Amino acid sequence: MTSLRQAAPASPADPPPTGEASGTVLPALRQSRLANLVRERGQMTVSELVALFGVSRDTIRRDLDLLEQRGRLVRIHGGAIPSDSLVTHEIPLNTRMQAHDEAKKRIARAAVALIRDGETLIVNGGSTPYYFAIELGERRDLTIVTNNLRIPPVVPPQSARAVYVLGGAYWNSPQVTIGPISFAAAARINADTAVIGVTGITVDGLSIARLEEAEVTSGMIGVARRTIVLADCSKFQFAAFAHVAAFAQIQHLVTDADPPPAIAAALEQADVQVMVVPPR
Repeated sequence: MTSLRQAAPASPADPPPTGEASGTVLPALRQSRLANLVRERGQMTVSELVALFGVSRDTIRRDLDLLEQRGRLVRIHGGAIPSDSLVTHEIPLNTRMQAHDEAKKRIARAAVALIRDGETLIVNGGSTPYYFAIELGERRDLTIVTNNLRIPPVVPPQSARAVYVLGGAYWNSPQVTIGPISFAAAARINADTAVIGVTGITVDGLSIARLEEAEVTSGMIGVARRTIVLADCSKFQFAAFAHVAAFAQIQHLVTDADPPPAIAAALEQADVQVMVVPPR
């Protein structure tokens, strides 16, 4: 069941940001401040935003629609909540590609060092696995199996002996294919390494926003001899809708910052090797 944080009511003592009561502030600046307010308070109504920014209800509604398209918030009846308040909310792929992109690229480069020439890799959807595929230029004789349709065009030609795309229904937003849950067993796939991106990491393990994608990812982990999880620090302490795996099922986590203490302890207990790749 989705849980919404109780919003702090707008107070008459809360002055509108400078210049906004007149409605003369630039739209981009207003939208940025609006998104920050929603995140800070947990929930804002259209009426509260109209009063704070001194613009029309139609203007606020357009702002909210635009910010939702960009993954900055989620529209609800009469207002908005932060995008990370809904466990089933999925941020559009283009937005995910741009978010924390430098950290994701560092993580991808570091993860390639864990791969040996000649391995068979099974790789799921998401932005960080995409960057991982780009960085495979120094590896040779790889076999790559994936449901991530962005990966085949960017795998360096000299690195892969073969690239296999898993069949199934095509999902446009994440640009992945989703097949039967039993795809791996039916196809008798065996992989040396699963390279996995996730939506959230808590002490309970890994999670992904969509149930069907989580089931496919779980299947990938099940057919691989080892699993490498790629996740920037924004994924810590967020539980997405569908559970993927416990820490005992993975061997490596590559990230850009130390995990929070409780998650770090759970990873250590499960004997997961954590590689932290900080900014240079």
